[in-house]
Amino acid sequence: MRRDIGRNPSAFNTMSFNRLTSAIPPWPVESTNIALLLWHAADQAGNRCAIAERNAQVTYLELRARAARIAAALQAAGVTPGDRVAIFLERGADAAAAFFGSAACGAVTINVNETLRPRQVEHILSHSGSVALISTAELLARQPRPISTTANMYDVAQLGGEDELVPVGRVGPDFAQIIYTSGSTGLPKGVTLTHANLWSGVRSVSSYVRIHADDRIASLLPFSFDYGFNQLLCALGAGARLVVERSPLPQQIVATLREEAITVLPCVPPLWLQLLGNSAFRSAPIPSLRAMTNTGGRIPIDGVRQLRAAQPQAELFLMYGLTEAFRATFLPPDLVDAHPDSIGRAIPGSEIFVLRDDLTPCMPGEVGELVQRGSTVAAGYWNDPETTARVFRPNPLRGDGAPDSERVVFSGDLVRRDADGLLYYVGRRDRLIKSLGFRVSPDEIADVVYASGQVVEAMVGTEPDEKRGELIVAYVVLTPDGTVEGVRRFCRAELPPYLHPGRIEARSELPRTSSGKFDLRAAQSASLPES
Repeated sequence: MRRDIGRNPSAFNTMSFNRLTSAIPPWPVESTNIALLLWHAADQAGNRCAIAERNAQVTYLELRARAARIAAALQAAGVTPGDRVAIFLERGADAAAAFFGSAACGAVTINVNETLRPRQVEHILSHSGSVALISTAELLARQPRPISTTANMYDVAQLGGEDELVPVGRVGPDFAQIIYTSGSTGLPKGVTLTHANLWSGVRSVSSYVRIHADDRIASLLPFSFDYGFNQLLCALGAGARLVVERSPLPQQIVATLREEAITVLPCVPPLWLQLLGNSAFRSAPIPSLRAMTNTGGRIPIDGVRQLRAAQPQAELFLMYGLTEAFRATFLPPDLVDAHPDSIGRAIPGSEIFVLRDDLTPCMPGEVGELVQRGSTVAAGYWNDPETTARVFRPNPLRGDGAPDSERVVFSGDLVRRDADGLLYYVGRRDRLIKSLGFRVSPDEIADVVYASGQVVEAMVGTEPDEKRGELIVAYVVLTPDGTVEGVRRFCRAELPPYLHPGRIEARSELPRTSSGKFDLRAAQSASLPES
């Protein structure tokens, strides 16, 4: 794995990376089966609590035994290395054991979001060619109709076997997992990750967030989401405790944070905004909380400042990533107050390029596409060579001994880098708005909408418009005292005419994807007349 990139000011050198990872317990090498992360953790942590959920606790030794029994049962049923096994379970200890058990027998795992309906589950099973689906009778009974599949279906409670098992040998480039995107822009694609990808992701994030055995990490996001799943891997890799809270209610989440003495709180922007709307979080620091992490979208600048004011004792890590490479950048917490709109620099073990259309490097301040190289870059899209070839390409700036076979990922996101090497997100290449001849970032408009103080949630999209090119539409959830006209007046005072929303729609809530992110496509399809 390459860690010393000299020509990019955003990259970490070997000394920095080694210093960051020095506090992490020694793990098996990254060229082995990811299941060994749990096997090794159980040797180290023993009877410490691994996962706490619904007033129940599972120790490291118990979790490993559960995973071993599942692996033995799958092997007895004929599952062999490389077979795909889908896991359709509520987030928690059973889902964790099913993942590590499937990985232990060499299978390629798919975490299926528990909120999906039969049509989406069937697509994932069919597209991946899964031979097995692990679920529960209760969850399957809650579906509006039976799931139709050729995969063998197993109840996790009935998968039993020997609880002493050694994971089968896997090497770094072997496929370990397929993550299906949320599908907000069409049918979900399957991003294929290797064992080395998973090892690299957990090592990198654990290093800069400084995850340790005494941490209590909140699990609020689905395991089908790479960000939510990495919280499981980071917790187990450090011998820490993962605390699962399934309630979507902010007041219950805040109560759990205090009762469980949570130290690390990962959220996505919509969830941060909900927490900031709760006075118990906004006005009373949680003493145990030492770190807050964000990815899955950009928090408005005003929201960043509110988070810092609400929980000043906690470091805030602003991060950016894409499923195709897990995580790309993070902003060190000591730079957040001065640069609340930055996504930071490359994570340890990665390098970020900002490239023009002709694949030459952009100058500071110039907008270009974010391209990532490094050990977290995925293997491609499952059963989709055409899209894989378009997104995962040869390194256009190959040098410093990089192999000819190296592939980098073209994110489709536009960013700029300042003179100090910090990166700033501009927008999706395919989502920039062309209004009155100007190229406009939706986030720039959303920041001002939030700054009006009259909305608690907002996102910005467009509609075709003959005069403007595209009509800017803001979808908002108003504060109790907020009004559409008040937001409109504020935008007219703070923005030039080409940035003015042509329409502002007030909603009782904004739709979300299965990963908890705002779903712009769903909002546009349910568009209402102007309020």
